[in-house]
Amino acid sequence: MDALIVRLSQLDTEAEGALRVVMFYDTLLRRRVDLPALARASANLAECAAGIRVHGTGRMFRFGPDGREVAEPPPVASLTLPILLDEEEIGSVWLERTGPSRALDDLLLDRLAITTAAVVERYGPARTTMADPALVELVISSGTEAAARDRALRLLGFPAELPVRVAAVRSDLPLDRIGGLVCPGRPVKAATVGDVGVLLSAALDPAGFPAGVRAGLGNSERPEKSWYEASTALRFSTARQPVVHYRSLGVLALLAQVPRDTLRDNADVGAVAGIAGSPDDLDTMEVYCGTGSLRRAAELLHLHHSSVARRLEQLGRTLGFELTEPAGLVRAQLALSAWRLADG
Repeated sequence: MDALIVRLSQLDTEAEGALRVVMFYDTLLRRRVDLPALARASANLAECAAGIRVHGTGRMFRFGPDGREVAEPPPVASLTLPILLDEEEIGSVWLERTGPSRALDDLLLDRLAITTAAVVERYGPARTTMADPALVELVISSGTEAAARDRALRLLGFPAELPVRVAAVRSDLPLDRIGGLVCPGRPVKAATVGDVGVLLSAALDPAGFPAGVRAGLGNSERPEKSWYEASTALRFSTARQPVVHYRSLGVLALLAQVPRDTLRDNADVGAVAGIAGSPDDLDTMEVYCGTGSLRRAAELLHLHHSSVARRLEQLGRTLGFELTEPAGLVRAQLALSAWRLADG
């Protein structure tokens, strides 16, 4: 690489200088350079700090003219250019020249942007949100060996050092559309595994899920554990609480480990199953168990508090205990959660 720079630096006319830049980046492509090496070589050629940022991975490569990586201070670009791939902006490249711009800076940056796009297209993951279900299943399966999981993550475009969290989704909406809403500006991969949608990303925004989507969010940074958490949380989702984060379940998550037949055989769960035949009664029970307050439940149900009190009294007779007593409320909350898990 250094020998190439020395040989090309002997050309001194402006036309020859332009040719030198073009030849430089053509040679880098032929040598199958990666993005860090591309940024380092560009800084060396430009004789100032140069950087590459790719939106899809959120990573930045920034090197000084001495070939060392530059971390601090934050970059102050003297010249910036977007990276375009198939007419889509996928990142940016820049120079950090402290003095006046040089004659070939525009050309150098243009070739850097073109070369970066070619490298991303050649080696980077597909920019589409949808991914190969087999790769996603390798990532989330607890039986996958660590080396195979790391390779699958790399093929999906996730660097080894980044955490990967998982969302389990049920929806009639396209999965790639949901992924774009909950992971704006971040890499996200989606696939359907079995009958559940899977989203993989370094970060997920729970507020981004559109109406009508049920989702469970994992908390672990390990994708296989995060998948277990996300699929567990999804089982607790309801129409009133469509998005459930695993960490919010606390001890309730232990209920998910109880076999469904065992849950169904419980008398309280059976009583809730009977109540489920009346949508108004079930709605009243869910809202009251979610708030623990008669007046707050009345507000959410748009009923007078005396009407809610009568419903709760009737529900208490059906269940065999008083919902308005502290112990009864806890019992009802557990029975309701167990019924959801048993009912599927």
